[in-house]
Amino acid sequence: MGGHPSGWSLNYKKRIMAVSVDRVYQTVLAIANKEQRGYITPQEFNLFANQAQNEIFEQYFYDLNQMLRIPGNKTVSSDARDIIEEKISLFRVNEAPTGADLSVVTPAVYRLETVKYRPTGTTIFYTAEEVTKKEYDMYEAAALTRPPANRPIYYRAGNNIYRSPSGNDVYDSIRIDYIRRPSVANWAYLVVNEAALVNTSAADYNDFELHDSEEKNLVIKILQYAGVSSKSMDVVQVAAQEESKNIQQAKA
Repeated sequence: MGGHPSGWSLNYKKRIMAVSVDRVYQTVLAIANKEQRGYITPQEFNLFANQAQNEIFEQYFYDLNQMLRIPGNKTVSSDARDIIEEKISLFRVNEAPTGADLSVVTPAVYRLETVKYRPTGTTIFYTAEEVTKKEYDMYEAAALTRPPANRPIYYRAGNNIYRSPSGNDVYDSIRIDYIRRPSVANWAYLVVNEAALVNTSAADYNDFELHDSEEKNLVIKILQYAGVSSKSMDVVQVAAQEESKNIQQAKA
């Protein structure tokens, strides 16, 4: 995950398991070899892997939006929506920046959901309304149109939040709820006898952050980026074979 500004506390739902980047790479290599595609280098794999992860992640929001538009069986729609919401929940974050970071959001933010401010000397947080830059300027143009402390507004530009009322002593705390981007997956390796071997102890080794059920989709999409067409059943079979082979090697 991208770094956070100093002074931020972080609380988000952690996944118990992750999709192993090594397992996915070995499955991709096995299928690519079977299809006579040739060797996929670690650099190629890492590039394709993150393209695939981001594509799957962004598809959640497209699918969710489509479900809200399509009329039909509410039970089926609700069940499908719950599945997607569960996958998205892995990336929901609540943070409380302090000090100079009251006007900064981390670059990891994908969707900013709720911004709340606590007026100095009080115990209540008030939800800020998001407005456009034009609307913000209109409110800030005169003292009579500026919102009171219990009805804050803000607009976002890049990684900055601009709020009104905007005095440094108006608020002493902020809470931000957002959906973060998946962190970069990376198959780290060592070269031994001219062969790349996985290095899970490397500082930059990082598994995929998607829901465990997305392993098959990751393999398929990475293969597609690499120019290999593969059926879902092939992926399941090869993944099982690779896992069995790894277990036997570990025992040996």
